Amino acid sequence: MNRLKGYYNKVFVFSLLLFVAVSVYSQEATLTVQAPNAVVKGERFRVSFTVNTNKAKNFRSPEFEGLTELSGPSTSTSSSTQIINGQRTSSSSITYTYVLIAEEEGEFTIKPASVVVDNKTVQSVSKTINVLPPDKNTSSGQQQSQQSSGYGSAHSSSPSSIGADDLFMLATVDKKKVYEQEALLLTYKVYVSTSLNLTNLTTNMPDLKNFHVQEVELPRQKEFQLEHYNGRNYKTLLWSQYVLFPQQSGELEIPATTFEGIISIPVQATDMFDAIFNAGRYIDIKKELVSNRQTIQVEALPAGKSSNFYGGVGDFSLSSEISTTELTANEAVTIKVVLSGTGNLKLVKTPEIKFPQDFDIYDPKVDNKYTIKNGRQTGNKVYEYLVIPRYAGEYKIPALEYQYFDPTSGSYKTLTTNEYVLNVAKGSGSDASSQVGVGGYVSKEELRFVGQDVRFRTTSPKLINTSAVFFGSFGFYLCLIIPFLALVAVIFIARKSIADNANMAKTKRKKANSTAVRRLKVAKKLMANNDKDQFYDEVLRALWGYLGDKLVIPVANLSKDNVGNALKGRGVTDELIGQTTRLLDDCEFAKYAPGDDTGRMDRIYEEAANVIGQMENTIK
Repeated sequence: MNRLKGYYNKVFVFSLLLFVAVSVYSQEATLTVQAPNAVVKGERFRVSFTVNTNKAKNFRSPEFEGLTELSGPSTSTSSSTQIINGQRTSSSSITYTYVLIAEEEGEFTIKPASVVVDNKTVQSVSKTINVLPPDKNTSSGQQQSQQSSGYGSAHSSSPSSIGADDLFMLATVDKKKVYEQEALLLTYKVYVSTSLNLTNLTTNMPDLKNFHVQEVELPRQKEFQLEHYNGRNYKTLLWSQYVLFPQQSGELEIPATTFEGIISIPVQATDMFDAIFNAGRYIDIKKELVSNRQTIQVEALPAGKSSNFYGGVGDFSLSSEISTTELTANEAVTIKVVLSGTGNLKLVKTPEIKFPQDFDIYDPKVDNKYTIKNGRQTGNKVYEYLVIPRYAGEYKIPALEYQYFDPTSGSYKTLTTNEYVLNVAKGSGSDASSQVGVGGYVSKEELRFVGQDVRFRTTSPKLINTSAVFFGSFGFYLCLIIPFLALVAVIFIARKSIADNANMAKTKRKKANSTAVRRLKVAKKLMANNDKDQFYDEVLRALWGYLGDKLVIPVANLSKDNVGNALKGRGVTDELIGQTTRLLDDCEFAKYAPGDDTGRMDRIYEEAANVIGQMENTIK
């Protein structure tokens, strides 16, 4: 018994050591590089290489060709320990940092660095840095001092000094001339002077008539990039993108769209005391941005369409497969056709397959599996055709011909699927005996009996008693009473449901203010802990939750338009509605905006409490 116990102890210890070894070595060593995508000529910048273990040695830096090394490498280490659900995990890293300066314009590539971990050499990836020319009429030293201080000093910006070249929105398209239904990419990018601090940006959906529009999903975490444009360096932000499919030919216009930006600038001091008391304070300046117009020349599709053209414009391929070619009568068969490629997949029509006349044909099932990739709609569209042959025999299903227009070559192309031959065997009974196929599909035509128009009976017929009539019987009156009782029950249940919903809505309206106040208290604690993301999420929950409960709007229908209309119906002023809408926009934008987080969170918290208080006094 003791020997068996000792054996189990050894197995346990071995398993524990194996688990620890797997935990330690499961994390593969990596070497990552961090560097700006773009810098200005004459500007200092940092390049860091980080290895995710403290067992690294023999670090070898790359040659910084075209860049001047000012200092480095400076080495720093970090480690952290977490205990989650009783499990302890540790991590450590070593970072090697260089300070460089770019003395020439152009693109420069930082080659991979290497480090040795557990006798294995680990390399980083290469990194390309774009060196931009300095602003015209601005020395590199001045520009560097502005950028190194963040977004300018208190005297660098004022309401009167923010010109049209300091903050603007630029609309661009990747094509100016396209065919009808050919995709083009519309991009809105905001340009901000390096001395300004953009804290908020709101916009409406552009009015894109005569286009089918699909918005490109961009990362919620937006980051500024440095870009040289018209002789100046700007902080740029890719704001939104849309894939457009023109629906008619001719000259189509993408109109100018109005945006509203908010610039946060420090309060300028007039004397020494003013500088002391107003230190760290900012004022918000509203600036209207109007994007440029774009004109698109759309050519009509040329002649040459056939009956097999289903509206496809792009670059496609076609394939098909059949579930079986050997089956019995009244058994279902499925043909799957897959249209793949890049183009207007969402807008193409369903192709038609010419099935034999004696087949039961059902509407095809369409499965869309496309997405937006690299500014284009790409993926596939799957059509499933289900048919049921009714009679035995050999049937030919012809090949499907699919014509589409290729805008690259400016010509029509035709794709063809396989041709299939079905061998249908006789089912149990006569060919037309059971018209119910597999899966519960029912025939669309009446049964046809061939050679059985007249049938003779050789057995004596069964006689029935015709004196027993249904009218006036107990069953007759029961059939009359049951629908009436069912109607009464439905009315009773509906009235009770309406009353319960009314009581629930009334309770939510009463508790709307207390619920919002409770959420704002949570937000205040998050603000004290400087938890930026959770703070804005909690303020948004307080605002949306209060508006939904107070106005009795379901969560699925909560939108700024619906809330605005409901508030107008409750007699809320346009000024308070506009303040509420701006506050919601501020919360959504401030999560990702740079700047003074503490001051912004204080302002948003006070505005949220003020808006909810005013709503409570207005809505009775």
